[in-house]
Amino acid sequence: MKTERTIRTHSLLLLAILAVPAVAAAGDAKETEDGHFRVQYTSSLDPVPINRMHEWTLHVETAAGDPVEEAEITIDGGMPAHDHGLPTEPRVTEYLGGGDYRVQGLRFHMRGAWQVTFEIRHGDVRDRVTFDLAL
Repeated sequence: MKTERTIRTHSLLLLAILAVPAVAAAGDAKETEDGHFRVQYTSSLDPVPINRMHEWTLHVETAAGDPVEEAEITIDGGMPAHDHGLPTEPRVTEYLGGGDYRVQGLRFHMRGAWQVTFEIRHGDVRDRVTFDLAL
């Protein structure tokens, strides 16, 4: 009887763990709103944490797949359902080469649905992409 109850308890615990959404360390590559760029992020921590400062590497390439060099990138975001922005002011701190940019200052202070938007300017081209995160 005790073994059956233990198995049932462990099974329920496993189901509960699997039901919790988590964001992996890397987001899928997404096309920007007007189709000028493809963008992907990789978090320094896996999964993306709650209430911990961390950084992302943002990879930006043209629609043809060429790395975008020395773009100007601004970051915005928040929790639309809670009507508030990001609790920090993340920014690109370094161009790493090959279309990769270091984004520092990210922290998500609570569980829920977050959005992070990157506005990318390269020459005369300006476009944006938004990543949805379920933390």
